[in-house]
Amino acid sequence: MHKKRVMFVFGTRPEAIKMAPLISKIRSHSDIFTAIVAVSAQHREMLDQALKPFGIRPDYDMAIMEQHQTLTSIVSKTLHGFEEIALHEKPDIVLVQGDTSTTFAAALAAFYRQIHVGHIEAGLRTGRKYNPFPEEMNRKLSTAIADIHFAPTETSLQNLLKEGVPRSRVFLTGNTVIDALMSVADMPCDLKKFGVSLKKGKKTILVTTHRRESLGLPMRNTCEAISKIAKKYRDNVSIIIPVHKNPVVRDIVENVLGDLNEVQLIEPLDYVPFVHLMKESDIILTDSGGVQEEAPSLGKPVLVLREVTERPEAVLANAVKVVGTDKDTIFKETERLLTDEDEYKKMSRAVNPYGDGKASERIVSALLKYFGFTDIGPEEFDYAKVSGQSAG
Repeated sequence: MHKKRVMFVFGTRPEAIKMAPLISKIRSHSDIFTAIVAVSAQHREMLDQALKPFGIRPDYDMAIMEQHQTLTSIVSKTLHGFEEIALHEKPDIVLVQGDTSTTFAAALAAFYRQIHVGHIEAGLRTGRKYNPFPEEMNRKLSTAIADIHFAPTETSLQNLLKEGVPRSRVFLTGNTVIDALMSVADMPCDLKKFGVSLKKGKKTILVTTHRRESLGLPMRNTCEAISKIAKKYRDNVSIIIPVHKNPVVRDIVENVLGDLNEVQLIEPLDYVPFVHLMKESDIILTDSGGVQEEAPSLGKPVLVLREVTERPEAVLANAVKVVGTDKDTIFKETERLLTDEDEYKKMSRAVNPYGDGKASERIVSALLKYFGFTDIGPEEFDYAKVSGQSAG
């Protein structure tokens, strides 16, 4: 049986982080697989930041990013860019990750060329068409196209089965982001070199916000809540915000928080220093999906700045709480973690439901079975084992 050509297509920082350990694992099976990496560069600078610590150099770079780019532009440019690459490389399977516009466009382009599609982090759902936007429809449309689905959790798996995906085409793997996290968490890192000043004797609150549905009033509400926390607890807290490159985000954050001494506005961090900043933080406020998945492994309570999350597992595990974008609620829940020791301990001691660091290994095993190299699939991710809960 000839080697299989596996093409990875992605375009954003979170996709790169989650793809990196799998690319490495596929490359370690060079007798069976040829790995080809193609990026849309939907987010140019932040994508490059994420690739660097993993030593990944794309074989193809579509370089689609432009100022004030639209969703239509991202999708159409990726469709055209991928077609040329696919015609040249003739991959046996295209692997896409998550729910970005690059994910959907690459899956659609592969379908047009009748190339197999594997969807990593498949099955996340909120059930709301416009929340998150456009991610909810990107992932549903990618599911409709995909031939093989790698679900990170039991909830995601069940979502896929409810939509009619055959169980034989779904593998419960855990999330590759935990693989990535574990690979860099122990690397040496001096945060001072990245403009981060940790205040001795103060609790560190890390804030990230960037999603499209957060823009405008929701993000302003978040910033006003943070301002209130900073002023009331100025002797007790230090707030650090890596500010997203989106100029709309920058305008809001800098306008509301730029003059507060208790708030550090810094440039977006590479993945390694960001993981270390999470490790050094006491509380995390975020609208990021990846941070919701990573922080529980580091024992950090997370308040989710969204109305709904497609990652309910950490909520059920008490590691994450969805607080929305009402400024009074954000203030109240942040204050609670600052002042209620029992609540803080409950959230910081939760076990991460998203993985055990072996997701990439399971995906490779699933691909070996899918292509007929073996009859045995992977032993699937079992949260009960990770959490110490009895399966019965």
